[in-house]
Amino acid sequence: MPAQVILTVTSGKMDRPQFVFAERTTSILGRDDDCDPRVSNDKEHLSISRLHCLLDVNPPDIRVRDLGSKHGTFVNGVKIGQRTSEDQRGKPLFPEHDLQEGDELRLGDPADGNPIVFWVSVFVPVYCAGCSCEILEDSQQLAEQSPGVLLCQPCYHKARTAPPQEPPRPQGRRCVRCGRDVSGEAGANRQGEFICAACKGDPLPIMRHLLDLAQSGQKDLRILQGYSILRELGRGGMGAVYLARHERSGEEVALKVMLPRIALQERARDLFLREAENTRALKHPNVVRLRDAGCSQGTFFFTLEYCDGGSVDRLVKQRGGRLATDEAVPIILQVLVGLEYAHNVELPGVKLADGSSAPARGLVHRDLKPANIFLSESDGQRVAKVGDYGLAKAFDLAGLSGQSATGAAAGTPVFLPRQQVVNFKYCQPEVDVWATAASLYYMLTGAVPRDFGEGRDPWQVVLQTGAVPIRRRDPSLPTKLAEVIDQALIDNPGIPFKTAADFQRALESVL
Repeated sequence: MPAQVILTVTSGKMDRPQFVFAERTTSILGRDDDCDPRVSNDKEHLSISRLHCLLDVNPPDIRVRDLGSKHGTFVNGVKIGQRTSEDQRGKPLFPEHDLQEGDELRLGDPADGNPIVFWVSVFVPVYCAGCSCEILEDSQQLAEQSPGVLLCQPCYHKARTAPPQEPPRPQGRRCVRCGRDVSGEAGANRQGEFICAACKGDPLPIMRHLLDLAQSGQKDLRILQGYSILRELGRGGMGAVYLARHERSGEEVALKVMLPRIALQERARDLFLREAENTRALKHPNVVRLRDAGCSQGTFFFTLEYCDGGSVDRLVKQRGGRLATDEAVPIILQVLVGLEYAHNVELPGVKLADGSSAPARGLVHRDLKPANIFLSESDGQRVAKVGDYGLAKAFDLAGLSGQSATGAAAGTPVFLPRQQVVNFKYCQPEVDVWATAASLYYMLTGAVPRDFGEGRDPWQVVLQTGAVPIRRRDPSLPTKLAEVIDQALIDNPGIPFKTAADFQRALESVL
């Protein structure tokens, strides 16, 4: 059984008495129709804001973030946030708090109406330090080998009959790369392979080490055999991408490394690799080809088609901050062709959780942005390709990004439509269409569609505001083109262009 976070309603009206989170997700609590969990929208609960707070859940971890609620969010009776929360300089705050077993989470102040109260409980599975199998709760007392180290019955018997030796260390408490103690980093409730922050700070030595092991014939690294790194292509919060060459064939590839922010367990590893394997079926001139994927020593690695023209966000910088219409729109039209293919491709052998496979149709990217649009050249013509297809979102869905909506590591959701903030797993093709329109908006203006001003909660901005009409950013843009882009960036209550082909036709009609 996976780790779980359970919120039990102890006071107030909700559509369910209990909410169980067993997977990575974010959730908005409040009276709005889109909220889940949703508070009863009657006079009794008017002290609860329509969009009251955000839950960032990665079991067994859960964090609550007040969204500027009118009457406050409270943990164990202590207010963590409210609309008037400010720092010493008067700057608005959007406080967050990590919830623990036994905490009381309250939405609203009893003095201002009837609040909603939850009791927080957390279930954490316990694994054998010898073979990593789960130890059931009724067996844990008998399984303790030494403080903090539990063994299943077979491993416990083996340890008792074996010659005396140093007791096994708890899993996930040593960096698999350097051996440093990571008890303070890995989290008290997590087991599995873990790479310390110091090693993650420079992924290149990690990648070189794996390449050396691959040369020696290590089985789980066979896809890396024969490659050597030429230079770094880019780096992000989860790892880096390198240009690599195969020594025998001379072929160049993009070698991507992704480093989890949490201890890596087998279930999360298999979930992510299964999603990555599905994207290997994508074969189209406007989609970056994923060749191979693997994992070793807490590190994921991929060999991808190399695009020598770089990414669109870099092109925008090279052009001084924006692209001309006759350069930006052709790139986006090619992106839409690639998306239309990917959204409708027949997938004959999608990997399922039980190890079997089944046919399926279409894949949604869910993280499209200028940094994920790449350029190359074919027969003297520029070719735009959708890259990183589904990898970043699958990484997050598997919980490997940690709590990516809150905390110091959280980014600003500038290329996300409202649907993906309200519903973490929302994966209709239209979210990619919206993100493509947002990318075009950025390419033409050098600005993102929404105004994320200082002192505004970025999640609240996405939930409550729409895109700024593009001609306010640049009045010189053609009126008909601007109207199509503005229409494509509507996301409340719904996204008008449901398919990439719809948006493509609309753009072509105004050129």
